[in-house]
Amino acid sequence: MDKTEQVLQVVGDRIYIDIDELAEAVDMPRGALKGVLDELEREYRVARTKSGKYALASTLGLFRGTLDCKQGGFAFLRTPEDMEDIFVPPSHKGGAFNGEDVLVRLSKRQQDGKHLEGKVIKVLSPLPVETVGTVQAKNGTVFVISDSPGMDDIYIPKKRARGAKNGQKVVVNVTQRAYKGKSPEGEVMEVLGRAGEAGVDILAYARRFGLVSEFPDACRRQVQALGQDTPDFEGRLDLRSQTVFTIDGADAKDLDDAVSLRMLENGNYELGVHIADVSHYVREGSPLDQEALHRGTSVYMVDRVVPMLPEELSNNLCSLNAGEDKLTLSCIMEIDAQGNVAAQRVENTVIRSAHRLTYDGVNRLLEGGAEERRQYADIADTLAEMNKLAKILRKRRFERGSIDFNIDEPEIMLDRKGVPVEVAVRKRGEAEKLIEEFMLRANITVAEQYYFMELPFLYRIHEQPDADRMKELAIFLGNFGIHLKGFQNVHPHAIQEILEKVAGTTEETIVNTVTLRALKKARYATEPISHFGLAADQYCHFTSPIRRYPDLQVHRIIKALLDGRMDDGYQRHLEKILPEVAARASARERNAIEAERAVQDLKMTEYMSKHIGETFPAVVSGVTKFGIFAELDNTIEGMIPLAQLDDDYYVYYEKEYCVIGEHTKKRITLGDKVKVKVVAADVALAKIEFTFADN
Repeated sequence: MDKTEQVLQVVGDRIYIDIDELAEAVDMPRGALKGVLDELEREYRVARTKSGKYALASTLGLFRGTLDCKQGGFAFLRTPEDMEDIFVPPSHKGGAFNGEDVLVRLSKRQQDGKHLEGKVIKVLSPLPVETVGTVQAKNGTVFVISDSPGMDDIYIPKKRARGAKNGQKVVVNVTQRAYKGKSPEGEVMEVLGRAGEAGVDILAYARRFGLVSEFPDACRRQVQALGQDTPDFEGRLDLRSQTVFTIDGADAKDLDDAVSLRMLENGNYELGVHIADVSHYVREGSPLDQEALHRGTSVYMVDRVVPMLPEELSNNLCSLNAGEDKLTLSCIMEIDAQGNVAAQRVENTVIRSAHRLTYDGVNRLLEGGAEERRQYADIADTLAEMNKLAKILRKRRFERGSIDFNIDEPEIMLDRKGVPVEVAVRKRGEAEKLIEEFMLRANITVAEQYYFMELPFLYRIHEQPDADRMKELAIFLGNFGIHLKGFQNVHPHAIQEILEKVAGTTEETIVNTVTLRALKKARYATEPISHFGLAADQYCHFTSPIRRYPDLQVHRIIKALLDGRMDDGYQRHLEKILPEVAARASARERNAIEAERAVQDLKMTEYMSKHIGETFPAVVSGVTKFGIFAELDNTIEGMIPLAQLDDDYYVYYEKEYCVIGEHTKKRITLGDKVKVKVVAADVALAKIEFTFADN
């Protein structure tokens, strides 16, 4: 435990304590302790009383967190502590907006089942705040109605409106908060187009999440200069004579991984995973690097990609296009018949991809398609061997305890006007599984190799689940007659056994979903904590440097070692920057996931707006105190408000994931198969409402 945590623990134990008593308790000089306390005060983790004593800020009713604003104008403070969210009435938001960092003073303690209630006393996030909304102009006065929940209408002075017209979607910088009954004030920064025009809706969502496709001028100039350089192959392992090829989705243009396979004389496989050497072009500290770190990841939003790198790099210069000589970083592994890696090495290489294959084409070939076998006669046998090896690796991974969640992902098809015409479950065939296994194996191999070198590194970690969450999961699984082994210190093998047990049953979807929710989220870190979901002691992201910054950072570390630059100075440099890279990459990943889901929800809602009144089979996918969520076969989810059920008064039972009718004792629980009718689809809010078809 470091000194800061020790100070917090002692302050918490004593409730109120003066600095001299605290200095003695933690064995620190008074001057050094004052510095620690000052920093904790600035972070609003401790506070001083009028008598000069110190206490935890929470003891004095002060809580710092993120404000989550709702459509009705009220908000909740989401606190990092393990406590209930704090309700903030509309009049007590202090001019703060959704997602801002605020300090709240508790005004009402929890009683009679009501929420804790508080008031924002300080907004810690700086202005300006960017938001997206729709222009509402009348009699020369311009307001923007924000798309963000709970945000007041924003007044725009005419000289700051940039000529925006009524009904147009715009990006606004809020420059002045609401105060004393006055509206917040802002400036139009960008006009996106008229609401309802093709593509404007997704563009508006992209801007809401701070996603911009265009790159700064400095990046454009750097790209132009890179395009004029001729790559130097000296010092690289030349693999151009080997049969190497890519397998990707039909629409993919950023091809950052290629594979090869040879049989060795000893009967083992030599698997090559060849990754675009993006770090050769995107040098640390350059404009492209700074922008890539800022973006963190490419974001895939149904009909478009907001890339981490400009298309000239992602789709051309770095992309492993067939028939072109490309710089790569290759992880070459010797693997035996049981799936064990007998030897491995990572090399600076140059390759020439022989084919640009698609998942669909390889799936047809592996299923015996005669046309595909003729078309790819030179690699058909290699693909068959690859599929055999992938199955060996998959079996070995499951034996180790790796968890494989069978959760459907949506595929949304749009017409030329951006209107959704079909929503289906994305298919995952043998080709997709093959590439997944090879990439996982390469990521694990690289992480293991550099872990044992004891160098500063960037890992992908997935921490052990909380015992309390596992206890709740065990209770839930008990409703299905399933026993979870050792939930106090659960092993991933126990989770995988449960998923295998329910595979193909009516409970499969819901057990997979609830189990996944019970686990922690994976993130990036500098400490080599294991990856629980993959049952891997070490894991990293190495295989996608075109679209993920952590992979690019890992490549830089590897190349520094390969090129003889891994001296003490560079190691100190890595120790300094990697924690921030890990935190930034994790945050940008979360933002990307939220943006992608938001756009999916938008287009699903738009699709269901054409099916009002229709009936569909569904499964109960969630139960809350205010409603029941049901998911259709194509993954579209809607809510059935409890208040709308008129056959009984339903009571919510949180631990049993169900509601029960007070008079009829009718029980509706997770996993129930039901029929639902589409009642409403609010595209503006991206919310779908169902009712039970037999009600």
